Amino acid sequence: MKRILIASLHHESDSFNPIMTSYEDFNIYYGSDIDTNVDRSSSLAGMMDVLRDQHYELIPTVSARAVPNGEIDPNLYEELKKEILHQARAVAETIDGIALALHGSMRVKGLGEAEGDLLAALREIFPMIPIVSSLDMHATMTKRMHTHCDAYVGYKCAPHTDTYETGQHAARILIDILEHGAIPQAAWVYIPFIVAGEQSETNTEPMLTLIKALHECEAQSGVMAASFLMGYPWSDNADSGVAAYVITDGNQELANAEAIRLADLLWSKRHAFKFHTETYHAERALDVAFDYVDRGETPLYLSDSGDNPTGGSSGDCTNFLKLLLDDPRCKKLPHHVLYGGIYDPAAVACCKHHIGEVIELTFGAAFDRVTSQPLTVKGEVLAYIENYGSYNSALVLFRMVGVDLVLTEKHIGYLAPDLFEGLGVNPRDVEIVVCKLGYLTAPQREVAKKSIMVLTDGSTNEDLSTLTYRYVKRPLFPLDKEFAYQAQDYLQSTSKESGK
Repeated sequence: MKRILIASLHHESDSFNPIMTSYEDFNIYYGSDIDTNVDRSSSLAGMMDVLRDQHYELIPTVSARAVPNGEIDPNLYEELKKEILHQARAVAETIDGIALALHGSMRVKGLGEAEGDLLAALREIFPMIPIVSSLDMHATMTKRMHTHCDAYVGYKCAPHTDTYETGQHAARILIDILEHGAIPQAAWVYIPFIVAGEQSETNTEPMLTLIKALHECEAQSGVMAASFLMGYPWSDNADSGVAAYVITDGNQELANAEAIRLADLLWSKRHAFKFHTETYHAERALDVAFDYVDRGETPLYLSDSGDNPTGGSSGDCTNFLKLLLDDPRCKKLPHHVLYGGIYDPAAVACCKHHIGEVIELTFGAAFDRVTSQPLTVKGEVLAYIENYGSYNSALVLFRMVGVDLVLTEKHIGYLAPDLFEGLGVNPRDVEIVVCKLGYLTAPQREVAKKSIMVLTDGSTNEDLSTLTYRYVKRPLFPLDKEFAYQAQDYLQSTSKESGK
């Protein structure tokens, strides 16, 4: 029975976010605990299921995942890496292959890319053993990642509804290498382009055309996988950009040609990327919102997109909230505006023993003091709950004039209505719901009768031209508008045999 080493690291690291992501932000599992705690919809689960179905013995090492946030604490990363490498060395003589579920845009404070660093260390231990990995669609391909991994498969759906299937795909490639003598030949082409995820949903153009092109590429004989790795725009680093990546079985010429063709196709579509929901700057968004409320098109969802914790922002910016508190129209609504929310552990702790009381509370800008400032407001502590969801976070519902605010103990995502319902409020019953999100998640979309994405301040500011990039390679679209680009000039390929 062949043995496969398994590991998973998932995090989008926002270099504009001052928070350093550390131990308490991660869900970390070791060894056999991975089996009982793995998200059944994840790429890791897809990999493990396929490999087990084909009678491989799995050697799980580490699975670590966190909500996108600032760059990773180097001590945490070194501990995770050390554990993976320790387990790898302990079984090195008996391992036949390595299957990884990586994000691709995880960065470590003071070190840089995590994935390339980990892969280089694994390749040093296993110079001839095949390594295959799934990647998030928003991975940032680098030279080290390409050099030290035999094959990648990226998600093809945004929002990411194909994570399990992507893991299955990656596992099948590894099986083809081990059982059928497949020789992976990889090629990738860098595209000098950054784009926010909210402009690249795959159920709209131009991504519909681009994803169709990937499927057509994969339908060709000899092509094992094709991916567009769309990068992560809120990480300021020299590798920032998009990549077209193709892996073939033994045909480097085909891999090269298809990677170039796909890169040219995406570059030709660069002007077509746009927001597909109604999108306005903050003041205009509120005017449009109250027009919808007057017409009875509620509940109306507003995305506080510049401070989206699931995109990597700090989740504690107060500018848009202050705009609502100062707007007299909010005070005239039949129900309070429901606002999710502000990440502020100290404010949550202040509320814990004051349920039902009116208190003066200072909250917000607990971490990002550049974008906004703390607010001090008198209000009533309506509800307090502990251990919400997989985050194990305490939540508070704090009622001010016109606004019911969710305060969180931990850095969480506003992914589903149950967060509000747990605090005693049904978002279906209110006129306006604000979530720190970009595009709405499917559960929130089911509730919303209308939605507006608001271009707000924060470290996931959707107007990329407002961000101060220092390290990205220039020229870079859309920071630079018109410049020459030839995909073949950026081709990187690797021709080698793989396997034990």
